[in-house]
Amino acid sequence: MKLFKTSLGSMIIIFITSVLMDCAGIKSTSHIEKECRLSLTDHHATKETVALYYNLKKISGSKILFGQQDATSSGYGWNDTTGRCDIKEVCGSNPAFYSWDFMDFTQTNTDNSFAEKKIRHLTEAAYNRGGVNSYCWHFCNPVTNKSFYDTTITVKYILPGGSYHKVYTDKLKLIANYANTLRGKKNELIPVIFRPFHEFDGNWFWWGQRFCTKEEFMQLYRFTIIYLRDSLHVHNFIYAFSPDCNYQTESKYLERYPGDSYVDIIGTDNYFNFRKDEVNLDNAYLKLKIISDYAIKTNKVAALTETGQRLITDSLWFTQKLLKVVKNYPNPPKLAYMAVWRNNINEYWTPPPGHPAVNDFIKFTKDTFVIMENTLPSMYKIN
Repeated sequence: MKLFKTSLGSMIIIFITSVLMDCAGIKSTSHIEKECRLSLTDHHATKETVALYYNLKKISGSKILFGQQDATSSGYGWNDTTGRCDIKEVCGSNPAFYSWDFMDFTQTNTDNSFAEKKIRHLTEAAYNRGGVNSYCWHFCNPVTNKSFYDTTITVKYILPGGSYHKVYTDKLKLIANYANTLRGKKNELIPVIFRPFHEFDGNWFWWGQRFCTKEEFMQLYRFTIIYLRDSLHVHNFIYAFSPDCNYQTESKYLERYPGDSYVDIIGTDNYFNFRKDEVNLDNAYLKLKIISDYAIKTNKVAALTETGQRLITDSLWFTQKLLKVVKNYPNPPKLAYMAVWRNNINEYWTPPPGHPAVNDFIKFTKDTFVIMENTLPSMYKIN
């Protein structure tokens, strides 16, 4: 009886506290989680996924996560499984944000086991250090089994009813199995930002604008999310939409947009406006402001999903170009993260030791606006 009274009293206290918080305009953690969950494409997202989305929103505008494709998988002159990182070797910290590629284990007629094991290990390691993980998909043409640069007409054949639809759903099953077995230290599912069919407004991938209609592209994007979420029960994905930079207005940006119900992150890839021979910072700012404003209007998150200057021919590129656009313009865009492309054996997008841009890069990573791993707040809890 005493136990019953204590429990009842606790329940009353919790109820009264909740009411008082609501009256004061203070939302409890559970209310915040519920609201954030309902704003996601997946209303059944795991609590860690919801918390990540909440914290990406919270960061936007006040700071920004910095990251790189394959940051601990490959670098200038190396490719191994040790977890080394060019960025850390130069500035003393890993990045806060990591991007990987589902291509590594979805290729046909290839033994993908080593590649899958490698990126799984590195993704889990990044998460266990508090980092944020994103995946793009350089999807080899499922009709021809050739490169993602093979622009043979494909999209209409992998849609429901198409002759290669099962080939496509089998690939999605590989991704779902991977996602549903990607685990943290406490056996929790690791949240992933999934960025399918990026740079679709270009003409270099088979899903590009010349090779499918607007309706076909939007149908493909929607089907992909619905099938992963509802049929394959993937609940640790946040979905990002990221065209290239071929837009100057919101309406152009939204030309192939699948709808707010299918997108969580409003992104863009932009190398062109940051290249040494084509630098146009005003144009870069305009495009980021467009996605930032749309994200604010629709209660979403905005991000510069890919950028960089190959071989960094401008030694002040990081502070005087990239940081200037995301931070130092009047009324800067509110972005959650930005990521440069991968370093590999033959080229680089962050400076290797001894490069003329090293000092500027260090200054960039130590700017209080830029979040690296060593300054990363908790991203998987709602505080």
